[in-house]
Amino acid sequence: MFIVEKKPKSIAAEAYRSLRTNIQYSSFDKKYQTLVVTSANPGEGKTTFAGNLALVLAQGESKVLLIDCDMRRPSLHKRFRISNTYGISDLLVGKQKFEEASYKYNDNLTILPGGKIPPNPAEMLASKAMTAFLEEMKKHFDYIVLDTPPLQAVSDAQILSTKVDGSIIVVRAGVTKKDAVNNAVSIIKKVNGNIIGTVLNAAEYKKDKYYYYYGDEDSRTARRLSKH
Repeated sequence: MFIVEKKPKSIAAEAYRSLRTNIQYSSFDKKYQTLVVTSANPGEGKTTFAGNLALVLAQGESKVLLIDCDMRRPSLHKRFRISNTYGISDLLVGKQKFEEASYKYNDNLTILPGGKIPPNPAEMLASKAMTAFLEEMKKHFDYIVLDTPPLQAVSDAQILSTKVDGSIIVVRAGVTKKDAVNNAVSIIKKVNGNIIGTVLNAAEYKKDKYYYYYGDEDSRTARRLSKH
């Protein structure tokens, strides 16, 4: 279970609520309706973050769609304990309808798993079918959160960053190298993607710092939403 559900009164859950507020009010001219969540490398906590973010947005009475766009190694279905028989890959090739491939987790949150692992995930995410799908979903959901592969591993997140309103990069404290973070930022900026913030994960709690520090079910975590 995710921390915003397991411990809703915890410092961690409160930090996610603060992040929700930041996202809602950080853009004056354009709403951040579609969001890519990614990281520089594997194992930095992006999927846990994406799940918590989608849940806290849904708790704010918004209609939220969470999509597992990591088609190479889908894992959201494991976190939410739902089936991965069908998902976004099946939908994009026309084998399943949205209602058949998606799972309504609660009144406000709908989850679309990764589905069958395709031979060409990057091409599928770059397709006109993906663009059309996101445009259609924007008519039905207040927020769409896309959990994507690490930026330094494959081009999937970079491709999707051109189709969404903003991208959030998850960084693991004490593990992710500065060069990797800079490279991740550069990868998105090369395609004119909009980076709206970074999330510092697995940092120790220190009251004299300006970050929010908190623990989740996987690690001690900190987050800071910052403009680039």
